[in-house]
Amino acid sequence: MLRRRLLVLPLLLAAGGLPAGPAGAQTRAITVASTTSTEQSGLFGHILPIFRRETGIDVRVVAVGTGQALAIGAKGDADALLVHDRAGEDAFVAAGHGLDRRDVMANDFVVVGPAADPAGLRGLRDAGEALARIARARAPFASRGDDSGTHRTEQRLWKGAGIDARAALGPAYRELGQGMGPTLNAAAAMDAYTLADRATWASFRNRQGLEILVQGDPALFNPYGAILVNPAKGAHIRAADARTWHAWLTSERGRDAIASHRVGGEPLFVPAGTMPSQ
Repeated sequence: MLRRRLLVLPLLLAAGGLPAGPAGAQTRAITVASTTSTEQSGLFGHILPIFRRETGIDVRVVAVGTGQALAIGAKGDADALLVHDRAGEDAFVAAGHGLDRRDVMANDFVVVGPAADPAGLRGLRDAGEALARIARARAPFASRGDDSGTHRTEQRLWKGAGIDARAALGPAYRELGQGMGPTLNAAAAMDAYTLADRATWASFRNRQGLEILVQGDPALFNPYGAILVNPAKGAHIRAADARTWHAWLTSERGRDAIASHRVGGEPLFVPAGTMPSQ
């Protein structure tokens, strides 16, 4: 089965590894397909040990772009999803691939770029105007180019600004096909602008000359949703344990765990219900 061939990040969720069980006992485990931002920001490393202690269920994470996570779920190669593209999530459920989509948390996107700021973005709130200035300056822009939630948002922003980024920037528009961390590394090396989720940016250490230049536009709001993969995909779907995860993630205990994940005292995600939808 493809599930076994996927590059999976097993998170052993108790100090020193999984606890020993009775001889022959099977470990309870589910597979969650999620985004690179939730993994690279350290969120899973923070909340999954808590979930494991409270439920005895191990969670194995496949950290990919949201588009790929949705495709994995559609094939039945995960038990649940945690992703961030509402239009894609709604289409996934409407197609019968998933059930019970729930709001989980949110943060926002930011436009980061070199301190020299050749396109003159510093202090802007309007993301569309920021992209228009990048296009006029033909300044380097590092795009994830991986059909992730971040990449899909970037594409919507270019479209909303009436700009074909490939045509406007030419070779200065670099489509990397990479996750958020590698894209930030590339932007730092290239002195390029890029769109980043705030959580990964806060966890990113190789900033070099990069800094946040544009933030606060409602168009940069970044909500995350959880979806159960439809058990009709096959008997291999661990539906009961996935429902336990799904309920915990949106419970008071799950919200508290999400809110307590911080970097330098800064919360990286705000649980659903405490940040207004936009």
